[in-house]
Amino acid sequence: MHAPETPIREIGERALVQLLRSRIPEGPGVVAGVGDDAAAVETSPLTLVTTDSLVEGVHFRRDWSPPRLLGRKALTVNLSDIAAMAGLPRYATVSLCLPPDTAFGFLDGLYDGLLERGAETGVHVVGGNLAASPGGIVIDVALLGQGDRVLRRSGAQPGDLVVVTGTLGAAAEGLRLLAQGARLGSEGQLEDTGMWTASSAAALSRCLRAQLDPVPPLAFARTLSENNVVHAAIDLSDGLSADLLRICEASGLAARVDAAAVPVDPLAAGLERARGGDALALALHGGEDYELLLAVAPDRFDALRDLAVIWDLPLTVVGEFVAGEPRVLLTTGAGTEPLPPLAHEHFGAPGLPAVPEA
Repeated sequence: MHAPETPIREIGERALVQLLRSRIPEGPGVVAGVGDDAAAVETSPLTLVTTDSLVEGVHFRRDWSPPRLLGRKALTVNLSDIAAMAGLPRYATVSLCLPPDTAFGFLDGLYDGLLERGAETGVHVVGGNLAASPGGIVIDVALLGQGDRVLRRSGAQPGDLVVVTGTLGAAAEGLRLLAQGARLGSEGQLEDTGMWTASSAAALSRCLRAQLDPVPPLAFARTLSENNVVHAAIDLSDGLSADLLRICEASGLAARVDAAAVPVDPLAAGLERARGGDALALALHGGEDYELLLAVAPDRFDALRDLAVIWDLPLTVVGEFVAGEPRVLLTTGAGTEPLPPLAHEHFGAPGLPAVPEA
């Protein structure tokens, strides 16, 4: 085995591929996995396909992200997409673009996280690619899933409730904490509090983990395909303001949101108040929560809540869908006004930065 600090250029592509291949087991349904020109896998008649990339300097920084947690997140962001359509994740391919001076320990740790998260969720890595990068690292994962009845963004109906799972804002707060020097270790333990004192350790750990190792409600989402209680769904990757607008646009509806009902993560809110910030803005626009946003008929909400109880998952009604041109309206004590989608935009629109400067 190579020393963790060994640059991958000293190991070479063929040896790296062999090392990775030796780590990847073949699972049920894999007819041909790593080692052929393409994978051959068994799926149901309805196959779901998604892909997502984590780009160094846009989605992560190496000095902020333990490789194991980064590997877990690279698969998780794709798992969240399959979950939003009530699918079952099955097979993944992983393509990496790496600078030649990348330490072998980084690659080894990254695969620790990828394979660990795959084992937790029943996902088998069946292929991928390695390429040299003249710039930063790019981690690209493609995920195949299957489903019998998929949820889409276009099914919301006038009068449906706007429902979110879990709490919002912790991941965005975690990003700000990273910029202030707070750090997690490879096992998810708090290693550095940054500018904060040890008395804030529980809140720091919660928010950093939400950013670096998110945990979408995957099991709950899978049950939605078996129970006809939800009309439309999307995962909250870009923030409530942006993702709710996407459902509105796909369904041809408007939505009203009650600011007082938005489930701001209480630990994130406490940290944000301490710095004099706006915790509600984090929950509305911060993104990377990887919770679910659902359109639910009012007479089916109790049935949905009964399902959520099985998984100890909080559900919150934050508003309703109404007839009208696609837009989101926010009601506060001062009245009702349009809620702009202020998520990060990769090609220059305003919004919260993906990776802020330290």
